Amino acid sequence: MTDRGLTIEIYSDVVCPWCYIGKRRLERALDQLNGAATARITWRPFQLNPTMPKDGMDRTTYLAAKFGSHDAFRQMEEHVLAAGAGECIPFAFEKVARTPNTFLAHRLIWHAEQQGCQDAIMESLFRGYFTEGADIGLVPVLGQLAGRAGLDAADVESFLQREEGTTEVKVEEAAGHRIGIRGVPYFVLNGSISISGAQPPDIFVSALQQAEKES
Repeated sequence: MTDRGLTIEIYSDVVCPWCYIGKRRLERALDQLNGAATARITWRPFQLNPTMPKDGMDRTTYLAAKFGSHDAFRQMEEHVLAAGAGECIPFAFEKVARTPNTFLAHRLIWHAEQQGCQDAIMESLFRGYFTEGADIGLVPVLGQLAGRAGLDAADVESFLQREEGTTEVKVEEAAGHRIGIRGVPYFVLNGSISISGAQPPDIFVSALQQAEKES
């Protein structure tokens, strides 16, 4: 791929395991095309549970309400675990005690874009939540995970205790709804080519090549 400013917008939520898997598959596709260094990736907010209480919810209670039965959830979990293993993601759902409200996390992701380290923040949040069971609805936890990604933890906690970024995140999420996004991950290449879901790397390769030709 040539450096023509390929842009990739990714609508996601940090509690979506398929978003983590989709991140890995996109990265593999970019590596195949030698485009990892030149693509400009921006992560956009999409809350899967926008009405979640601010302090989150017990995960068992949440799963019962969402899936109706433990068996239904187990079938989904097995599918995710298998897909994660294929991408070297060691999902540890048993460590997740609470399903968080993710709006604070999305504000952190917005803030990270301003600091030029958005992708590192996404990786830290995904890893913290899905492999360590971190409660990413809590300001101190978000500060700690941001620190791992290179930001100053105290500065991040101070930022999250203010309102900065709130309006911007809401505007970005509304933009996703306006273009018809109903689920994530959702990828927009060069503002025109869309991919819904954590597709296999070869699908990403084809779409990236098409976006390159049209740029």
